[in-house]
Amino acid sequence: MRHIISLLMENESGALSRVAGLFSARGYNIESLNVAPTEDPSLSRMTIVTTGSEQIIEQITKQLNKLVDVVKLMDLTEGAHIERELMLIKVRAEDPTRLDGFKALVANYAGHIIDESEGTCTAEVTSDGSTLDRLLTEIDGEDILETVRTGASGIFIGARSLRL
Repeated sequence: MRHIISLLMENESGALSRVAGLFSARGYNIESLNVAPTEDPSLSRMTIVTTGSEQIIEQITKQLNKLVDVVKLMDLTEGAHIERELMLIKVRAEDPTRLDGFKALVANYAGHIIDESEGTCTAEVTSDGSTLDRLLTEIDGEDILETVRTGASGIFIGARSLRL
């Protein structure tokens, strides 16, 4: 089962590598990883997407909680939450008809065109991962030059939050 684990950790050098090392040493896979400072400059928020049985996820959370850098941890998939991922996609744009089709498709996904130059067009789209996957299937693979995805970020809905 897919899980989104969000944690607050000390904003220090080496903290990210200790978390990644924990996953690597135990043979767990990280599907996506996001980390950035929070409103408190001494803390970073890390969002890890991983898969595994309930036992494996329990083991991962126990091991993460043992790391000295980890201040607080929550599994977002245990409650109602919102998740979003940003994708940048660059396509060939030499044919005006295909370009118009791409622009219309991006607009249908509430995306934005951010660059048109030298026979290419680049768009940004923010949504959940499955929606972005669906968008990619609607674009001719021959036209796609490059995609970049951030991986999931998530937050609980309502009053529940990951705070100290």
